[in-house]
Amino acid sequence: MTQSMPALFLADSLGLDFLNSVATPVDTPIDWLEDGEGLLGWLRQAHLVPEEVLRSARERAIPGEMDRLAGQARALREWFRTFVREHKGRPLQPSDLMALDPLNALLKRDERYEEVVAEPSGESTVFTLAQKRRWNSSDALLLPIAEAMARLVCDEDFSHVKACEGPTCTLLFADHTRGHARRWCSMALCGNRAKQAAHRLRQKTSAGQA
Repeated sequence: MTQSMPALFLADSLGLDFLNSVATPVDTPIDWLEDGEGLLGWLRQAHLVPEEVLRSARERAIPGEMDRLAGQARALREWFRTFVREHKGRPLQPSDLMALDPLNALLKRDERYEEVVAEPSGESTVFTLAQKRRWNSSDALLLPIAEAMARLVCDEDFSHVKACEGPTCTLLFADHTRGHARRWCSMALCGNRAKQAAHRLRQKTSAGQA
């Protein structure tokens, strides 16, 4: 089932955006990976897989194959959510590496290579070395997700990985603000709700004191 609401990309980290692919933006929980079409749609919105690769994967898939892959993606997501929630708020330690064995096992399945390509540059052509990936099976669609998770682990200071302070919010984010004072997944979502709640409380307090 393709979700009519666009996926949420609020975390300033694709690895955390992957965890946020299940959320309750308003009142009803939404899982953007609930089936194969949902997974393909999320990968498209995240710009992790080229459009032609997604189209080819859909055309080649046997019945149920994409739904099976979506189930693997959900299991990967929830395993990684446990790791992130257990380690957020402090720097990662060498002893934490062992817990990442499932991620490293997935990364080892990658078939990356480099290729010289020609790209136009004004009126001339520039040769550059481009990274490519062999998409030999539907399972390869999980590899760019694994790479995004690995970049979160390697590039982010887990001291600044936070959970939104919204009372019912489940979203996570990397706090890149000056002073690391970010509290909300988004001011348009939980930030405004908190402002409205504080305003109602002030009105109620003022009315009680009148």
